[in-house]
Amino acid sequence: MPMSPLQHNSTSESAAWEVNKSEGGKPATDAVSGPKFSGPEFSHEERTLLLRLAHDSISSALQHREISLDPPTPHLAEPRGAFTSLYLRKNLSGQDQHREELRGCVGYILPTCSVFRAVAETARAAAFDDNRFPPVTMEEAPHLEIELSILSPAQPLPADEIVVGRHGLLISWHGRRGLLLPQVPVERAWDRTAFLQQTCRKAGLPLDAWQKGATIEAFTAEVFGEKSGR
Repeated sequence: MPMSPLQHNSTSESAAWEVNKSEGGKPATDAVSGPKFSGPEFSHEERTLLLRLAHDSISSALQHREISLDPPTPHLAEPRGAFTSLYLRKNLSGQDQHREELRGCVGYILPTCSVFRAVAETARAAAFDDNRFPPVTMEEAPHLEIELSILSPAQPLPADEIVVGRHGLLISWHGRRGLLLPQVPVERAWDRTAFLQQTCRKAGLPLDAWQKGATIEAFTAEVFGEKSGR
């Protein structure tokens, strides 16, 4: 099964991106976002289907059964990068509340396969191949909450045009590469400079590499899932 390079990423909450249509009703494009939509690109039905697929990809691996990775619609056959984040829901002792712990996050930066296949493969990889965590067990699988981030293609963007909360970052230099999703600086209250520095850190580069010749690319992401009622 061909797979593009997998990347780990720390992520939790963020709003899904929304942009407006151009005049005349035709989708507009820009250097980072690609097609622009008047609302979320993926419908409620598509989001539900992709989240169900992510769960089924994990459970089928645990049950040693095959699932189809043939996209059911032309839209879900479009190539996209995608990240799947898994959270384990745990009930708080003596309280009618629960908390979520990150249980895995793996993704494809490059759009080398359909979004349908990308979600299935990254969900399975997040469950079993994120070396920061032990593999998900049969007992844990029913308690997983899933968040998906569907990426636009990454494009070069000057550092001073990075918008925190809208753009994700991919910084590369001397064979090293680091990526952070758009929601990460929001949840950690980083400004643009901190976001750039921490993406350099993710790549294993000096914090000021973005000022010294590293390649800066930006992308947007449509983020949706089950965590915290998303």
